[in-house]
Amino acid sequence: MADLNGVPWPPDPIQTTRLLLRTPVAADRDGVIELLCSPVATRYLAGPQSRTDVERTMPSTPSGRVGVFTVEANGRFVGTVSFDRRDASRPGHVRTGGLEVEVSYAIVPDEWGHGYAAEAVTAALDWVEGALPGEPVVLCTQTANLASMRVAERVGFVEVGRFEEFDATQWLGVHRPERT
Repeated sequence: MADLNGVPWPPDPIQTTRLLLRTPVAADRDGVIELLCSPVATRYLAGPQSRTDVERTMPSTPSGRVGVFTVEANGRFVGTVSFDRRDASRPGHVRTGGLEVEVSYAIVPDEWGHGYAAEAVTAALDWVEGALPGEPVVLCTQTANLASMRVAERVGFVEVGRFEEFDATQWLGVHRPERT
């Protein structure tokens, strides 16, 4: 996937009422492995990966890639929020040629139900609006993932289409910050 057009990275950490969004560090590795290997967390994301394979291949710091935030609550890893460019060859776009900014997020299942996903994504969207003003941000999730669709709508995404990918119907939403 394409990068975020030279966005300065890493940004300052983002503090919300309950969360800290920051660049990943080595201490996040175990939490990321838990997310990738959890059948519950990956139910709508191609399923869990082999713990042996993930532990063997994951670098000591989970991601140094531009656009990846660790989400921390009370000093603990609770998930990730990331931005990338949506590959033009995939379905699900809001502009000709694709490459929109796409947000993804994952919260460890033990922390579901606390509103962390919505709080983290809202804060991250504020950051991306400052870094790439006026860019539409898309979010795709399986229509079977009702919880993810509720989070998307809660943080301001509006459904603009549905399409088939990965043998499932996908929901496509777009977030365009209101202008005053």
